[in-house]
Amino acid sequence: MQKIGEIKCEIQAAEPGEYATLFEKYKEDTRSGVRKLLEQLHKKEEAYQKELLRTEKMKEFERKYEDLGYVCGIDEVGRGPLAGPVVAGAVILPRDCKILYLNDSKQLTEHQRYALREVIEKEALAWAVGIVSPEEIDKINILNASFLAMHRAVDQLKMRPQHLLIDGNRFKKYQDLPHTTVIKGDGKYLSIAAASVLAKTYRDDYMNRLHEEFPYYDWDHNKGYPTKKHRAAISERGTTPYHRMTFNLLGDGQLALDFK
Repeated sequence: MQKIGEIKCEIQAAEPGEYATLFEKYKEDTRSGVRKLLEQLHKKEEAYQKELLRTEKMKEFERKYEDLGYVCGIDEVGRGPLAGPVVAGAVILPRDCKILYLNDSKQLTEHQRYALREVIEKEALAWAVGIVSPEEIDKINILNASFLAMHRAVDQLKMRPQHLLIDGNRFKKYQDLPHTTVIKGDGKYLSIAAASVLAKTYRDDYMNRLHEEFPYYDWDHNKGYPTKKHRAAISERGTTPYHRMTFNLLGDGQLALDFK
């Protein structure tokens, strides 16, 4: 008889398509340890089926635009930080996209985001990332910078889409391409969710690299967002070339800044 530890390893390593086979294989095993493992497997199967349904629902939203040709999902990350760029992702997915667990990047763990990025870059028909620097943000304001980041992402796509799906409720028209804005679109459309994941992970990578140059601001953790530690470092050490000088860097009631 197979050891329970061996069965556990087999179940833990199983892919969703193998769950039914494992149920059948061990259903007659009455050992309590095996029964518990099968209960766990049953929960994994339920979660998998739930994810299939959620993903299929998101595909239904996307199918509304299939007749228009290639549809590109677009999302940006980084409107609120005090430092660093605003980054936008643009993704064109195949119509029969089978990527699971795509969602608003804020709903995913860091591990999930980076794992999904690999899959997105492999499975997408085209993808790109657009970046707008803090200096540009200060010149044109954060809203226009967000639009510019989105435009730059589309500029870099290896194929031209016929329609753009934008997360949010505002967008500056890109050339002659029609577009649709979708509030909370990164939780409704697979292509926007994929763009959200790319924008978030590439911006995080960027801020992690900046942290090596300026470790005092805790950018490897806060990614440039306005935390107490970040603002305290600004107050004590001044700003860097990567801070957004038109933003309220110290927060309400704090007016002294050392502009070095």
